[in-house]
Amino acid sequence: MERAVAAYDPDNIFARILRDEIPSDRVYEDDEFVAFRDIAPSAPTHVLVIPRGEAPTGPQAFTTEDEAMLGRMTVTATRIARELGLEEGGYRLVLNNGADAGQTVFHVHMHILGGAPLGPVASTA
Repeated sequence: MERAVAAYDPDNIFARILRDEIPSDRVYEDDEFVAFRDIAPSAPTHVLVIPRGEAPTGPQAFTTEDEAMLGRMTVTATRIARELGLEEGGYRLVLNNGADAGQTVFHVHMHILGGAPLGPVASTA
């Protein structure tokens, strides 16, 4: 059963951050991505990496045309994690897909989580 992909909302919070309408604590930016600290962190270090412009709404919207961008986003997140000192202790890279996974902003984004031992990947509690 195929799920419908939601249309991109150009007024989502990440689009507004990209337009500097909402402030963010940026730790990295280049021509393609912006990374900033999460305002409600789930770990001592919690950074979000988002692509600039109108991005897929989430993993369910990916097509083969997104492969190169996703690879670059992963490499960029890995570089940021290293620069934040997370490499030795370890870190987690996360993409959420849909409400049941905890996705609240429908502009694809990758979480970098680390800075302390992390709990289980998922819980039904």
